[in-house]
Amino acid sequence: MRKLAVALFINILMFGVTVNANQVLEVPETTLHIARNAGYSKIVTAPSSKIVRVGIGQNNFTSYEWDSAEIYANAKIDVFSNNEYLKSFESGTIIKLVRIGQEFILSTGGAEVLKVPSPVRFKSDFGLLGIRNLKRAGRDAVYRGQLEIVPCTKNGKFHIVNVIPVEEYLKGVVPNEMPVSFGLEALKAQAVAARNYVLSPRVKANPNYDVVDSVASQVYFGANTEKDLSNQAVSETSGIVALYGWDLILAQYSSTAGGYTESFANAFSDPKTKKFPSDSKPYLIAKPDYPNFKSLDTDEAAAEFYKSRPESFDVNSRYYRWEREWTASEFQSQIQANIAAQSATGFITPTVKVGETIGEIQAINVLRRGESGKIIELEIQTDNCNYIVQKELVIRRLFKHQGKALPSANLVFEQKYDESGKLDSIKAYGGGFGHGVGMSQYGAGFMANELGKSFDEILKHYYSDIILATEPEILSSMVSQIKTVKRFWTKNGKANLVVDNKYGLEYLDAVINGYDEKIVLDISERYNVIDISKYLQKGENTVTLVYPVEQGAKAVKLYIELVSDYDNNEN
Repeated sequence: MRKLAVALFINILMFGVTVNANQVLEVPETTLHIARNAGYSKIVTAPSSKIVRVGIGQNNFTSYEWDSAEIYANAKIDVFSNNEYLKSFESGTIIKLVRIGQEFILSTGGAEVLKVPSPVRFKSDFGLLGIRNLKRAGRDAVYRGQLEIVPCTKNGKFHIVNVIPVEEYLKGVVPNEMPVSFGLEALKAQAVAARNYVLSPRVKANPNYDVVDSVASQVYFGANTEKDLSNQAVSETSGIVALYGWDLILAQYSSTAGGYTESFANAFSDPKTKKFPSDSKPYLIAKPDYPNFKSLDTDEAAAEFYKSRPESFDVNSRYYRWEREWTASEFQSQIQANIAAQSATGFITPTVKVGETIGEIQAINVLRRGESGKIIELEIQTDNCNYIVQKELVIRRLFKHQGKALPSANLVFEQKYDESGKLDSIKAYGGGFGHGVGMSQYGAGFMANELGKSFDEILKHYYSDIILATEPEILSSMVSQIKTVKRFWTKNGKANLVVDNKYGLEYLDAVINGYDEKIVLDISERYNVIDISKYLQKGENTVTLVYPVEQGAKAVKLYIELVSDYDNNEN
């Protein structure tokens, strides 16, 4: 580090801090060099991890609305309102809060200590924040980052939001979405998928937060559930996402695909229009674990597959194959009990209202299957009406067994009739757990432990034609976009800088692991792929790229792509 006496006011752009001329700053030498060479006077600090807002649910995730809570920390805790510091409390102090109108009342030991306008923010610089009596995975729920208390629409109710850097958030996600016994490479694949999930554009779970801490988003149980190996997986994939073209993929994943993943369009509807099947995603296409598996889009092929146990990546899951059986009366009762609620989703026609009797079920007819054998559309034939049911989640929740939804819609029905021709019983033979689109978590574990595959091989099997890279960014003559710092981990020390040079920029200034470089661009080609491996090292790397302002008002888009040691088309 070099100490720099600042002779004028300097804006630290990332934090908006103004530094007095008499203050002494400590600035990395590489930052100073870049600032001088780029021809601008402002010093731009390296970006921290992006921030995610996580809605914290009550025990068993029964609600995300609270009417009281008790906050504490294992170190000094500071309280803010609208970014204004209010008060500090010693380690272990229990701070109870309730909402009255638009204000929060904070009390300790039964005595009121603060009346605070919303929102309220709790921060502990040297400790973890906890919510008293809240449990996650049987342990006290404690959190990195900050806790923000925000009013919700109901009087007296509020949301608790964990405001946390994405990389810290992932430490509380990965070991709760995947057993650490699956191994480092599988955990790294999970870390990338989870990072993609939270960074991808989405409809926010609530205006006050981006995602929730349950299976409705990703399972996030906080700091008390972190594991060393999963933390290592997050660190060793830090800064890396999965891209299709220049866009982050929607990295869907589920527990067990059953040996054959399904195309996105055949499992999900459009969230806005409810179109089903939805528009396809080219990186989320049906794919068998082994290339000799044929398409399962007929009843005969699906029955052959799901009534047997062929070798696949999912064989270690207890849901690889499963069976469910109902008597005709049990089946009738389950369908009748669930059909009105599922009809409200819009995927059952004609619509069934609460209290309406559907008639005696005579048969179940599968009308359409996906390539994995997943049922897309079926018909419930009754003596009163025939009902068309679409979409895997609706099917799973409609055909409950002993009150529980089916593990998946990858199934075949075996129907038996009595001597009079009436339905006597139904048996389902199925495979998989979850929607079966994208990465199978049990499959990832098998590929890592049994086949010795690396995380990039796992991801490129489940997500077609993707690349693993840093998140694409734009560099331009605008001060807010003049510099980017890419920090990433590479196992083999190989990577390419990929540049969309639409406007003909001649070069970029760079510092790569401390080496000052001028990266010359080929203006005759729009897309430049530049091997930067000679500057990289195995492990963590830092690449700082700066737009040279003397080149005028232009812009480039870029990312750094990891280079694998194997054929990307192997799977």
